[in-house]
Parts: sequence; C-alpha cells; structure tokens
Amino acid sequence: MFKSVQIKIILIIMVLAIFMLLGYGIFSIQIMKEASLPEEIISTNITLILIISIGFIIISAIIIWFTSKVITKPIYKLIKSAEKITEGEELKNPIQFDNSKRNTEIDDLINIFEGMTSGLKENLNEVTRQKKQIETILQHMTDGIIAFNLDGEVIHINPAAIKLLKISNEKSTFNEIFKSIDAEINLEKIIYLENWTTSEKRININDKYLKIFFAPFKNEIDRPAGVIVLIQDITEHVKLDNMRKEFIADVSHELKTPLTSILGYAETLANSEYDVEMQEKFLKVITSEAVRMTKLVNDLLTLSKYDDTSTRWEKIEFNLGELVKACQENLQIEIDRKKQKVECFVTANVPTVYADKDGIERVILNILSNSIKYTEEGGTIKIYVGFVYNDAYIKIIDNGIGIPQKDLERIFERFYRVDKARTRKMGGTGLGLSIAKEILDKNNCRIDIKSEVGKGTEVVITIPTMLKADN
Repeated sequence: MFKSVQIKIILIIMVLAIFMLLGYGIFSIQIMKEASLPEEIISTNITLILIISIGFIIISAIIIWFTSKVITKPIYKLIKSAEKITEGEELKNPIQFDNSKRNTEIDDLINIFEGMTSGLKENLNEVTRQKKQIETILQHMTDGIIAFNLDGEVIHINPAAIKLLKISNEKSTFNEIFKSIDAEINLEKIIYLENWTTSEKRININDKYLKIFFAPFKNEIDRPAGVIVLIQDITEHVKLDNMRKEFIADVSHELKTPLTSILGYAETLANSEYDVEMQEKFLKVITSEAVRMTKLVNDLLTLSKYDDTSTRWEKIEFNLGELVKACQENLQIEIDRKKQKVECFVTANVPTVYADKDGIERVILNILSNSIKYTEEGGTIKIYVGFVYNDAYIKIIDNGIGIPQKDLERIFERFYRVDKARTRKMGGTGLGLSIAKEILDKNNCRIDIKSEVGKGTEVVITIPTMLKADN
C-alpha cells in the first residue's frame, strides 16, 4: 500500500507536468501564428516542446523506478515486517538487500529499521512473558486479588477472590461487591484522602473470617488510577486466637479454685484456734489442693514441651507387650481396690515398636487409669496387644459409664470434661487426653475412641513398628 501511494503521487505530478508543457506549447504556437512567424520557427518550437515532453517522461520513469527500487520498496518491506512481528508472526523470509546497489544513507536507514524491528520483537516477547507470569501467579494465589478502576469497575479478579467473597456474575462493580457482604467502604475516600491511602477491613461471611486490604495505585504520571484489593482468609488464625483465649481463661479458673481453697483454709487456721483433729483435717485439704495444683502445672509444662517444635524426642526400639503389662502392674492397687477384672492378651510375634518409650508409657497409663476410674466396682477391662501390617496396636475395652456421642469429638480439647464435677472429684486436670494426643501425634501414632453411654468405651492406639521405621 505504501509503495502504490508513492508511485501514484509521482505519476500524478508527471501527468500534470506533461499537461502543463503541452498547454504551454499550444499557447506558444498560437501566439507565434498570431504574430505571423515563419513556419520553420513554429515547427522548430513544436519539435523542441515534443523533445522536452519525451525527455520529461523518460526522466519521470527513471525517478519512479529509482524510488520504487531503492527507497520505497525497502521501506515497504520493513513496514510489513514490523506489522508481522507486532501480530506475533515469525518472519519466513528475512529482509535482504543488494549491498552493491544501495548508498550509505540507505544502508544506515535500513540498519536502524532492522535494529528497531529486532528490539521491538524482543520487547514484545518480554512483555508477553511477564504478563503470563503475573497472570499465572494471580490465578493460583490462595489470597484473593481484585483491581478496580476509578469508576469502580472490575479490571481484574482472580478465582480466590470470587470464592472467598462469593461473587456472582451480576456483581461487577466496587459498590455491588462490598455492599453484598455488608462492608461499608467508600471508594473515593480510599483513592483521594491521604489518611485512607491504605486501609483494611475485617469481616465475617458465614463461617469464614476475612481480612481485606485496600491500596490505591497510580498511573505513569503519578495520578490515581484505581484500587487494588487483597482478601485474606484468617479463619484459622481467629480460631487459634479464640482457643488461646479460652485456654488462658481455663488455666486461670483451674488454678484459682485450688488457690482459693488453700488460702481460705490457711487463713482459718491462722486466725482461729481448733483442736488437733480439725487442724489435721484442714491441712489435708490444703495438701490435697496443693497436689492437684502441682499436677495441673506439671501437665501444662508437659503440653508446652510437646508444643515446642524444637524439642527433639529420643525414639527407641522396645517391646510393646512388655510395656503394657508393666503399666497394668503399676495400676494394680487401683484395680484391686475397685475389685475389677483386668485381662491382658498379647498376640504372639508382635514386632518391636519404634517411638518415644516414656511418652507411650504415659499415654497407656492415662487411658488405662481412665478406664479404671470410670468403670464401676467389679467391672471388666480387657487389653489386647496385636499387629496389623506394619503397625502394632493396643486395644483397651471396658464396660464403664461410657461417653456421650456429642462429647466424643471434643474429648481431646484442653480442659474439656464430659462431667466436670465428677472429673474434679476424681482428681483429674482435664489435660490427660490432650497430652496423650500430642504425644501420639509426635510419634506418628493414632488414637481412635468409640463409646456408648452405659455400655462402655473402646480405645485403639496404633504405633509404628521397627519394620515400618526401617522402610
């Protein structure tokens, strides 16, 4: 197109010039005839005009050829090549020129265009690569990202934002999106007021807690261009924070109760005169509460130790059947006192296990002592030690009072008690099962509990064997 336009312009100029020459010739001949000049002079002038016209045509043809071949054609090819590169096409036939036929100025021009073309191609490829990288990152981010222009229209949104804010196709503006989640945010304030250059909002959508950050962005001339919105799901952080607050409240309550008893009885002894028998009674209560508080503090320290990820546990190889029987012997006095029947069955050829022996011993003692506590006098407790695949297991079954179904999901929570009054009366701190769960988790073990009120409880503990550790 570029070449044809240039040629058309030259042709038009050439035709106009020829017509002007012919017009001038006709006009001159007419004047000469009116002046009654000799025919020889008139013929000579006509011949001269024809020669000049033919010469002009030849010179114009040469100019057209030169322009097309040497200047217009290379520029045309460069333009076409640039258009192809802009559209992302590869050049099948690179531009070539005959070095012997072009002068220095044209060489320099072509070299400049070739450099510009190559640089343009590299820049476009780099921009495309960076654009795709950013799009990929945004698509796979767990945090939501939304970009709005000054009119509040969405110019970009990633899948995480759609999921977190539950955005439907009908909601496509800033006001529509944030009004639907009851977040009172003004776009103009965020963009234009200095004290709103960055802001955040915390909202709750159904069972999720979200933290939303608003940050305006500027264009190349440092003027406001829109707002970027970052949405983070902080549900787990909120739950952990609530658990921490509940834990502190529970610890304070559990420590306050024995401290109040100790202080009350101690003040009574100090300010009143009682006989030896009454003094001994008060001192027993003080001692009992002090022992209970000591057990609570020790349990808290144990939990803290297992919560510390930097603590390294010494895992060793040991015989699980022998450990279970040793735990049963340690609790034999309690078993005899309640006249319970406890039977232990160890399957032959149970492989040795690989774990923290002291921790596993503490778990077994806790589970077995709970069975003894919550099984009536004369009740039955059965213990099985066996082996399935690469895991050894301990199964403890009792016919005690059982645990309600609604409490089973929460029995491993710290300070959670099914029957608070009864647990305190029996000397429990409410941390035993929590500690057991922490120990088992650190040793890649598992615990499952099934129970039915009035019929008893079944606890199964699974521990990796040495064979599994070797694999």
